[in-house]
Amino acid sequence: MNKNIGFLLFVFIAVLVLLSASSSAFNLYIDWLFFEETGFSTVFSTTLSAKVKTALAFSAVFLIYYLVNIFAANRTDFPLRNLHIFGDTLNPVQTLTVDKPVKLISIAAGFIIAVLVALFGASKWEELLLFINRIDVGMRDPVFSRDIGFYLFTLPVINTLKSFVTLTVVITAAATMLNYFLRGGVSISERSVSLHPGVRKHVGVMGVLVFGILALNFYIDAYRLLFTGNALIFGAGYSDIYAKLFTLRLLVVLTAATCVFFVFALIKGKYRWVVVPAFITAIVYAGGMIIYAPLLQKFKVAPNEIDLERPYIESNIKFTRFGYDLNRIEVKPFDVAYKLDAEDISKNDATIKNIRLWDNSPLLRTYSQLQQIRTYYKFIDVDNDRYFINGEYKQVMLSPRELSYSDLPSKSWINERLVFTHGNGLALGPVSSITTEGLPEFIIKDIPPVSTADIKVSRPEIYYGEIPNDYVIVKTKVQEFSYPTANENIYTKYNGNGGVELSSYFRRSVFATKFNTTKILLSSDITPQSRILLYRNINERIAKIAPFLLYDSDPYMVVSGEGRLFWIIDCYTISRNLPYSSPYSNNFNYIRNSVKTVIDAYNGDIKFYISDPEDIMVKVYSRAFPGLFSPLSEMPPDLKRHLRYPQGMFEVQARMFASYHMTDPKVFYNKEDLWEVPSYSDKPMEPYNTIMKLPGESKEEYILLIPYTPSKRDNLAAWMAARCDMPDYGKLIVYVFPRDRLIFGPAQINARIDQDAYISQQITLWGQVGSQVIRGSLLIVPIEDSLLYVQPLYLAASDKVGLPELRRVVVAYENDVVMEENLELALQRLFYKGREVPVSAEKIAGQVQRSPDTLAKDAMRVYEKALQMQRQGDWAGYGEQIRELGQILNKMSK
Repeated sequence: MNKNIGFLLFVFIAVLVLLSASSSAFNLYIDWLFFEETGFSTVFSTTLSAKVKTALAFSAVFLIYYLVNIFAANRTDFPLRNLHIFGDTLNPVQTLTVDKPVKLISIAAGFIIAVLVALFGASKWEELLLFINRIDVGMRDPVFSRDIGFYLFTLPVINTLKSFVTLTVVITAAATMLNYFLRGGVSISERSVSLHPGVRKHVGVMGVLVFGILALNFYIDAYRLLFTGNALIFGAGYSDIYAKLFTLRLLVVLTAATCVFFVFALIKGKYRWVVVPAFITAIVYAGGMIIYAPLLQKFKVAPNEIDLERPYIESNIKFTRFGYDLNRIEVKPFDVAYKLDAEDISKNDATIKNIRLWDNSPLLRTYSQLQQIRTYYKFIDVDNDRYFINGEYKQVMLSPRELSYSDLPSKSWINERLVFTHGNGLALGPVSSITTEGLPEFIIKDIPPVSTADIKVSRPEIYYGEIPNDYVIVKTKVQEFSYPTANENIYTKYNGNGGVELSSYFRRSVFATKFNTTKILLSSDITPQSRILLYRNINERIAKIAPFLLYDSDPYMVVSGEGRLFWIIDCYTISRNLPYSSPYSNNFNYIRNSVKTVIDAYNGDIKFYISDPEDIMVKVYSRAFPGLFSPLSEMPPDLKRHLRYPQGMFEVQARMFASYHMTDPKVFYNKEDLWEVPSYSDKPMEPYNTIMKLPGESKEEYILLIPYTPSKRDNLAAWMAARCDMPDYGKLIVYVFPRDRLIFGPAQINARIDQDAYISQQITLWGQVGSQVIRGSLLIVPIEDSLLYVQPLYLAASDKVGLPELRRVVVAYENDVVMEENLELALQRLFYKGREVPVSAEKIAGQVQRSPDTLAKDAMRVYEKALQMQRQGDWAGYGEQIRELGQILNKMSK
């Protein structure tokens, strides 16, 4: 009977291990093929080696410790003892009947748990690599005077080892005591717990280890004080240093002493020797951590907080500014003087023409209806970039046209995996140009891509994108769908080198197993030259190779000089282990945008470029993974021109700088100059890109901008700009407004727009006739030493398929607010005051002056639309069309 039980246990464990191993082997082989395809096989081998080493080390240590204790327990016999629980005899059966099964199960459980421990160990491979390749930062903490590298690379490993040792001792103790209990070594009654002498000694040995773990915990907790937070700062404060730190150091000594007493108690058999030191340890912990520290804070620190906490506030400011790279932000004054005139507007023509009038959300809806072409194509995002177009530096909006597999009209394995394999091209247009119908103008549109400028797309196929899809198979006997025309569908063949070659039936069987389909194995359309494209979602693709990086949520597409399509993704190195640095959203307290990743949308080729070689973390990752990263100088120039300062990083830095621009501890303590990112219409303002001439600079450049307001106030305090063009890429500048005058903030301008009788009346009328008025983002545009405020207004049918049209532009300057059909007319009203618009201003915001024939056609179109609205009883719309007709006739009369 006992032999049968043992055999069944062995078979059960063997089956579990075999199933787990076979599944892991399949996935491992596929991963190896993927890493071979992408050229990062050394990354695969390094990662696998680290996982195997940590898994084996953790599981081996656990298993040795566990089995030593279990074998020691199994060697102790308890013949003819009854099992008692709370005074009731469970069963007067001799323990010999359950002795062997318990012993076998205890041993088998150790092997099962060892597998789980191995998985835990394998998950810590990154910590191991960082520890092995650690470097000194050259900056020390103010309490223990340790190099910051200790906290970034060594302390996490110590914490993991502490958790592992605790887990090992607790699990082993539980299994051992259960073994003793089931075999009769422990009896429990209402009055007492009775332990066999052999059990008592064993428990004593494990007790020594428990106090040893407690001593290690208290030792590590001393370092963890640098990561505690309070209402004032993040990091250890006065009471932490002078109460908690002293107590923790004393507790380390006391628990170590308790261990010594435990050893003597084991030798002498007098376990009461342990009670006194253990009791003293508990009293010291309660007195120091729970009672003394709060009392010290309340009665000594609180009345003298600014003086006693000053050095710790300084540390918090210093390390937080380091953690978020705020020290390189240059602060400059911006003395606002509203002296803009027509000549200044003409002089800043490039800035004016690149004011973004199209917001992402309405433009995405418009692109989807005008350029989606077929239901199975989809635009999922609109990106902002800049190009030299016909020799002119222009800001553009673009959106890739990807294939949406969920919207295919006929879903079958052949269609989804062999025929419909890729998206096609993109829509691209200026940020401010509009047609007479209020729709965006296009520079690139349609399928195949048609360009009206010198920017061309020669390879429009998008095999790798943002829309998830498991796999497709290319270079098969089946032709791939390319694009539809009016009369027929056009087909193509993949000519790239992406994917894994299905060169053997073994490979086909592996992928058939992976994707749970026999069609990969049995299909006659697949040849030895066919290739299976894996990890086609670009975020998943790069995360598979470098999972230790944090990836920006907004990848963007770039058209190269040769007309190929590439994705650029900003990558971040982060850490939660920088002492005294305040965490951002409790996620990290150190961040750098140190890597730019480029992915070929056709081949899937990946390159990781280091954009911040001074970053500590990327230096260590480069040591751990030689050959993974390339210097930024190796990036092709036609791609480097499109690098953007990432909005995610900019938002983090902007929000941290709102508090940590205050470097004086007293000012920081009193929050005398606290800023915040402004909100209006109940939503926080987001950073936005623009092309403008920074104060003191001689030419326009592409920047990322966000304003600040004083905390709980609506007026402006400053604005931050991130420069994106080479050679000034990555430089951050904050322009601070004078504090002795009122500079209107976005909420105040928004209120003034609402209070304008004519504008509010028009918005109300539009919203009452089945139309939806969409108020675009309010942009603050610095020009010379003044500020322009620009907000586009869109009109769309109130149903879900309504096509947003840009119908009005609101512009505010100083105390004036105007609303016109376009930016050009609004600026004319503000700055030209009825004078003739100079030639240099004719193309403001892309609004080209029209010929008499064009104006006549516009007049007829507006007139017909007015008659249509009259017949529908839409009198508000009729009035708008008549007003627009009057403006056209006025232009024709000049």
